[in-house]
Amino acid sequence: MTNTPQRDAILQDPTQHDPMHGVTLKMIVTRLEEKYGWEELGKRINIKCFTNDPSISSSLKFLRRTPWAREKVEKLYLQTDWNPKSVWPTDWKG
Repeated sequence: MTNTPQRDAILQDPTQHDPMHGVTLKMIVTRLEEKYGWEELGKRINIKCFTNDPSISSSLKFLRRTPWAREKVEKLYLQTDWNPKSVWPTDWKG
């Protein structure tokens, strides 16, 4: 395979094509909750942290300790159709 400038750039910085690079779990949960709400999130991903007395804090604790659940949340985040105008507001302090 011949190296091209684009291929060389990817090899030097593999995060260039990682859509999750720089996105924290807190950002993911917050954006999903804002878009869908807890009830809809619980329907899409049936985990207790979304269905029983949900909060950002409790969800983060659970998802950080539960890789299979975190993968489902990250997958939903990547599959969600985000309106380009609704990308993080400039005053978001996460």
